[in-house]
Amino acid sequence: MRLTKHTDYAFRVLIYLASLPEERLATVQEVAERFDVSRSHVMKIVQKLAAAGLIQSSRGQQGGLRLGQPSRAINLRTVIELMEATLAPVNCDDPVCLIRKNCTLKNILFEAQQHFLEHVGRYTLADLAEPRVSLARLLSGGGRSRPAQS
Repeated sequence: MRLTKHTDYAFRVLIYLASLPEERLATVQEVAERFDVSRSHVMKIVQKLAAAGLIQSSRGQQGGLRLGQPSRAINLRTVIELMEATLAPVNCDDPVCLIRKNCTLKNILFEAQQHFLEHVGRYTLADLAEPRVSLARLLSGGGRSRPAQS
């Protein structure tokens, strides 16, 4: 199963917020710059995560972003199901597949997808955000390495 960039960036936002001290708020601009993603793209992701209660978002001079739940309460499957527009492993309708009525591939792929979702459902954001100190150092730019320029 291949996840969309929308889901990928949602995980990045959540991991970033989980790496921060609890009292520290992040901004959309900060997250966008850290991951080199457009601010508007991050804003759409943040709105969806906030609507689901996975993060808290507040406006204003003292506003910002933080996790809306403890990292151990944020299940990876929940994030995937929230962010993915459709979880159909194969599209038999566009264009219409000639063998779709007798095809067993879609059932096999659907079963594989269910196993994938069950597997990721055993993990939480806390599993991704540990060890916190190392992750915080990487995300702050302290452990960032760039490819050599040729």
